[in-house]
Amino acid sequence: MTSRPRPAAPAHTTTASTRTTTPAHIAMFSIAAHGHVNPSLEVIRELVARGHRVTYAIPPAFVEKVAETGAEPRPWNSTLPGPDADPAAWGSTLLDNVEPFLADAIQALPQLIEAYDGDEPDLVLHDITSYPARVLAHRWGVPTVSLSPNLVAWKGYEEEVAEPMWAEPRSTERGQAYYARFHAWLEENGITQHPDAFAGHPTRSLVLIPRALQPNADRVDESVYSFVGACQGDRVAQGDWQRPAGAEKVVLVSLGSTFTDRPDFYRACVEAFGGLPGWHLVLQIGKHVDPAALGDVPANVEVHSWVPQLAILKQADLFVTHAGAGGSQEGLATATPMIAVPQAVDQFGNADVLQSLGVARHLPTEEATPEALRATALSLVDDPEVAGRLKEIQADMSKEGGTRRAADLVEAELPSHTS
Repeated sequence: MTSRPRPAAPAHTTTASTRTTTPAHIAMFSIAAHGHVNPSLEVIRELVARGHRVTYAIPPAFVEKVAETGAEPRPWNSTLPGPDADPAAWGSTLLDNVEPFLADAIQALPQLIEAYDGDEPDLVLHDITSYPARVLAHRWGVPTVSLSPNLVAWKGYEEEVAEPMWAEPRSTERGQAYYARFHAWLEENGITQHPDAFAGHPTRSLVLIPRALQPNADRVDESVYSFVGACQGDRVAQGDWQRPAGAEKVVLVSLGSTFTDRPDFYRACVEAFGGLPGWHLVLQIGKHVDPAALGDVPANVEVHSWVPQLAILKQADLFVTHAGAGGSQEGLATATPMIAVPQAVDQFGNADVLQSLGVARHLPTEEATPEALRATALSLVDDPEVAGRLKEIQADMSKEGGTRRAADLVEAELPSHTS
């Protein structure tokens, strides 16, 4: 099957105000992970509001959240660790991390073929982790658009990052077996691409992070990748938060939704900020830590398993974050200084980028003592240069277009549905 001719780059900037789009069936595919589903939801909501029929293939854990956008969930059963699984379930090596995605894709494909039998979409949207989506689009002969919730490859990425990272795994019997299985699966489905190209080089991609967070952004092929920035929505349904009377400074601490089993770190935060006059600490500890493990906390500390993060950041003076893609861009969008305490995967790179932008300090977990947290906080919150840099980035992000531009660009890829 030959690929569909791609439009020239200027077509990617076409806006809804200058085009007429016939309602279409758009199918979205993702895995059951907060960091992969949440960034897509406002784009899906906008596409539904524009009159498109959107189906969303997702494991049961996220069916309710998807349904709230107005999309029609298409449940399928995944073999990947669930959204609340212990991070150790993902293993510790590169092959530990990637093998489950391939195994899950192979077993998911027959489910998804059946789920869409007789109801093939006009366009496939997919998270970067959804290998079956690209196979299905190939089978159906429809265009694909990937949604990337984190950084993307730049020109030279393979030589600078991928090849050194994969050199040792590729030389092992296990690594060779992984590639052989991937090749065989693609060939069974009529795809001749190398697995690396298939997984890492989409024909069209919307990047759901601000360009400021992208390393080597000047070397990203913007005829393929469009940075649309944060697609956050109003988050009203998640609840509100009120700044306490008398709180001169508010600090939010959150390590996201996965790597939250860090009681020692939370105790360090309580010690760092609990005794600071005029400061108020909001501490999100996740589902894995019992609040009792923190001991007695001062009156200026509130402890929760979950918080409406964006609502708090709009009022906060400091954000202590694991530097996940979602949290990093929320900190930038609300112009909140950050202490980045990365826990895994891309968070270390994000932390370095935030520090290089002049809006955060990267503090490794093992160095995040009460004294270091307090000293770093005090140096950040009243620094006029940090505040000025945050305002500049916030203004640049607002120009990237967010949700509406993302939906415009999806519509621009619909075949035979515009005039």
